[in-house]
Amino acid sequence: MMVHAASRAAQAQMRRRLSEALQQLDGAEAAHRLADELYAVAAVLEQQPRLRRTIGDPATESAARADLVRRLFGGRLSEPALDLLAEAAGQRWSSPWDLADSLEILADDALLSVAERQDELDEVEDELFRFERILGDAGELAAALDEHGVPAERRQGLLHSLLSGKAHRITEELLNHAVASGRKRSLLLAIDDLLEASAARRERSVARVVSATELTPEQSRRLASSLSQMYGRPISVRSAVDPSVRGGLQVRIGDEVIDGTVSTRLAAARAALAG
Repeated sequence: MMVHAASRAAQAQMRRRLSEALQQLDGAEAAHRLADELYAVAAVLEQQPRLRRTIGDPATESAARADLVRRLFGGRLSEPALDLLAEAAGQRWSSPWDLADSLEILADDALLSVAERQDELDEVEDELFRFERILGDAGELAAALDEHGVPAERRQGLLHSLLSGKAHRITEELLNHAVASGRKRSLLLAIDDLLEASAARRERSVARVVSATELTPEQSRRLASSLSQMYGRPISVRSAVDPSVRGGLQVRIGDEVIDGTVSTRLAAARAALAG
């Protein structure tokens, strides 16, 4: 979301502060509560333009902005959430919107930390990737979940009908907040951000792999090892099956795509013959 230098620096600082705060919390439930509070404040800032502009105004002294949020939200938030909010308000943001976006990002990170504490982050990552594939193949479903002209509650209800009892609680909550947010351009892009944030927690990148048949655990391990050597950093593999690729692999890491599928090679051969 944020591209200007001031906001990038502020967001990096806030992620460090969140990490420190999470280390001091007692258990996953406390981290879960922190995430809920950050989401709630982000929603308030989204709905109240005047408050958002006041708190995110770089022309106002940072100490004054931090003091303002303590007076406004004191007694309504836990101490860790209030401290983070005051710290965020005191940062210099390129735009007041960037402050609201930052709180959503921090809330996502806090929820991912809950999955990590419970040793279930791999499961959440895998479910996010698989749902990303479902949305990529079902344009009408993706459009329905992204339709901001439809009340968020209805879109959340659709999501719940798809995921209830079939996905980890954290996976559903992350997607539920992404659907409700008025700041997400699309659910697909939101999932992409979540996968990158999850990988960053463990200082690695995610390779999204599509193959004609399911990879065995050994094949996934070898592929992850090869990609890690190729890119010079740890890489985890998230794989999905698509029979239409016919054979070979399609690998996406960030914006880079390595397409070695049979279907792509056949398409290239047909194009060459037609030319």
